[in-house]
Amino acid sequence: MANKIQIAKYAGILAICFALGIFAGFNPLAVRVDQYAYDRMLYGMRDTWTPQSAVVAIDEATLEAGHGMRGIRTILAQTLDQLALAQPKAVALDVTLHDQVDPAEDARLEASLRVTRNLILPCQLAGTTWEDPAPRFRTLGALGHVHTEGDRLDGVSRQIILERVADGQRRWALSLEALRVTLGAGNPEESPVDVAVGNILIPAPRKDGRSLRIRYLLPGTIPTISALEIGRHRDELRGKTVFLGVTALSAANDRLVNPYGVNFPGVEMHAQAFETMAHGQFLVPATNTTTLAVCGSLALAAGLSFWFLTGWRAYVLIVPILAAAHYFLPVQFFARGIVLPYVAPVAVAWLSSIGAATYRHFVVRRQLRKSESEKSRYQQAIHWAAHEMRTPLTAIQGSSELMTRYSLPDQKRNELSNMINSESKRLARIISTFLDVERLAEGQMELKREPLAATGLVDTCMRRVTPLAERKHIGMFLDSNVEGTLLGDRELLEYALYNLLTNAVKYSPADTEIHVYSELRGGELHLAVRDQGIGMDAKEIKRIFHKFYRTKRAEASGETGTGIGLSIVEQIVFQHGGRIEVTSTPGKGSCFTMIMKAHVSAPTDAETADRRR
Repeated sequence: MANKIQIAKYAGILAICFALGIFAGFNPLAVRVDQYAYDRMLYGMRDTWTPQSAVVAIDEATLEAGHGMRGIRTILAQTLDQLALAQPKAVALDVTLHDQVDPAEDARLEASLRVTRNLILPCQLAGTTWEDPAPRFRTLGALGHVHTEGDRLDGVSRQIILERVADGQRRWALSLEALRVTLGAGNPEESPVDVAVGNILIPAPRKDGRSLRIRYLLPGTIPTISALEIGRHRDELRGKTVFLGVTALSAANDRLVNPYGVNFPGVEMHAQAFETMAHGQFLVPATNTTTLAVCGSLALAAGLSFWFLTGWRAYVLIVPILAAAHYFLPVQFFARGIVLPYVAPVAVAWLSSIGAATYRHFVVRRQLRKSESEKSRYQQAIHWAAHEMRTPLTAIQGSSELMTRYSLPDQKRNELSNMINSESKRLARIISTFLDVERLAEGQMELKREPLAATGLVDTCMRRVTPLAERKHIGMFLDSNVEGTLLGDRELLEYALYNLLTNAVKYSPADTEIHVYSELRGGELHLAVRDQGIGMDAKEIKRIFHKFYRTKRAEASGETGTGIGLSIVEQIVFQHGGRIEVTSTPGKGSCFTMIMKAHVSAPTDAETADRRR
């Protein structure tokens, strides 16, 4: 039963650590750490597949040669004409053509667009309305939105929204339309959890806004060619999907930061998203079930480590568990395309390890204290038994030596024989009491529950103590009639009261008085022993029932003692459902009062006979 309770407490602590760890993973700081870990793992993977796309950049040199953004449509027309000679598989344009400008320039651009094979034109939202290309361009190619997003917490671009709906019209991302056109596929087929383009299934759940994590290739992996140098790089563009857009710092208004910390233009992000989908190298967030299972496994592993192992072995085993949380698990999941939260598993692993280690530390300490306490209690019990048995053994030994050495008269021999017999019985009672007290302390003894008259208990103990008091010229007085009946173990209760009386005699000077009185009050019997001895102060009273504790006055009195008697008295009274109250004044004496429930039934015949004696 105790083990089950211990297991339940241990499991409860691990459950609390698990809950706190999960909770720690849901705050802005934890999200930032998760994102940082994601960026580091993305960089560590360093995907190096051969790109299927290229970026044709309208850079600073191109703008300068074409008279700046004022001549952008002429620049686009010339670039598209050069691209037609390179024969790319598709061309995705990342320059909006919503407004009609110069008719001659528009006509020139329209002609170039018409001859461009597999063209994707851009559109974007202006508030809640789509800004599509001008009517003369609108039908010349597919439409794809060009919106790019940076993370709200740190501005880093890690994902793209594939689907946007406004004004009753849905538009897919420029990169997804580029993929569709490149594959020659029909309209995307969608479900609540993914989007299918040709034979490529893209994990983009509707509940997340059809967001897609971009698996960024290292900077420079996707070829970026200036629009002025297409003629020299036609072979690099042939058969590829080309993303054409402005990269000049003076003109691009969609600069972003990728997970590698590199500033780059929006047109490159579209190319990176295209590469992620084209190669099917997707990264999806771990489900809540997966995250909870991982965290639960870490908490369980930490708990089992400290449950089955102790000391340095447990701490050695916890190192790989923490390493798994910090590195192995997130990296292995990431390598399989699953983005596992970083903070929650790490927090659960650490909190569970600390919680389990702390609990086991205190359990071991408690067990050690219990072991030491049991050892101390055993030693104390042996000291007590030796102390209590010394007197009858001395009497038996002395009497037997007298009978052996000397030829004694029959009367004296009979007296010594009676003494030996009496002390032998007393020794047997001491041993029996010692064993009973030990069993009582261990909870292995069931107290005798028999009614006994309080007057018989008091009379027996006072008669035994009176000879000791007379030798010190101490008067013993019973101040009141003893009434009431107790329910308990006679021998143990006799020992308790006898010990209080002998202590009063031991620590009282000669020519003083000891008074015993009793009172029935509220169904309880108050049985008090008051002396005129050395007394105690308030601090000593608090410790008087501790095993082996003796007051300074007691030690200075010259009286021998072990300091264990009162602790046994308290235990006996407590096991009988009672309590002890102590009042004392240094130099004036003490009063010990045993308070126990009075039994209402009539005393037995034997107890009545004791009362008559």
